[in-house]
Amino acid sequence: MEVVFKAPHALVDVPMHYCPGCTHGIAHRLVAEAIDELDIEGKTIGVSPVGCAYNNYLYFNCDMVQAAHGRAPAVATGIKRSLPDNIVFTYQGDGDLAAIGTAEIVHAATRGENITVVFINNTIYGMTSGQMAPTTLLGQMTTTTPFGRDPKVNGFPIRISEMLATLEGPAYIERVSLHDVRHIRKAKEAVKKAFKVQLARKGFSLVEVLSTCPTNWGLNPVEALKRVEKEMIPHYPLGVFVGADLEV
Repeated sequence: MEVVFKAPHALVDVPMHYCPGCTHGIAHRLVAEAIDELDIEGKTIGVSPVGCAYNNYLYFNCDMVQAAHGRAPAVATGIKRSLPDNIVFTYQGDGDLAAIGTAEIVHAATRGENITVVFINNTIYGMTSGQMAPTTLLGQMTTTTPFGRDPKVNGFPIRISEMLATLEGPAYIERVSLHDVRHIRKAKEAVKKAFKVQLARKGFSLVEVLSTCPTNWGLNPVEALKRVEKEMIPHYPLGVFVGADLEV
């Protein structure tokens, strides 16, 4: 019988703590599949964030390091510079990367650090009760914007991929989504390419992943997936913002 799917070895076979319908688990699987297919588990080091994915060191079979809130790119920089032959990635949410960690991600990108960043954008603070995040959409209700995000009071959502794409350091930046199977497959290609960019020593790579947070959005899992397609993608268009030529 032909095997059409098997669990990736780089992902530990244990129950995850994420809420029902949260797509963190899918994103984890894509990272693990890329690690398996590139045969880099033994030399990969991940950096865990603060946020819903704070304990993802329990889920990946590779070495993992815990970073303070927002500091994962700085920690990853130190690891990569001291162990340049290892593959180093960070896994960060929007509250971690786009708020308290803005300086770290901008400067790691502009220096062209040869690390891979997996950036989960679900437009809200998930772990700490659903406050407004830098990526929260205009009009979106959160615990700190109960009447919806007002640009006159709260400013506008930050488009991280577009912002980093203005810098000269990044080698590869792409935004993907996990709202259906076709886009999940596309997301896997992007994550794998980001690791390939690092293996080729091209420099900084980031994959922004549009993800769900049914609990804090107040939606069921199916409705949450539809929200990604109908509300998030129009503001955060999918695509490659900085392309890397791996043939050179």
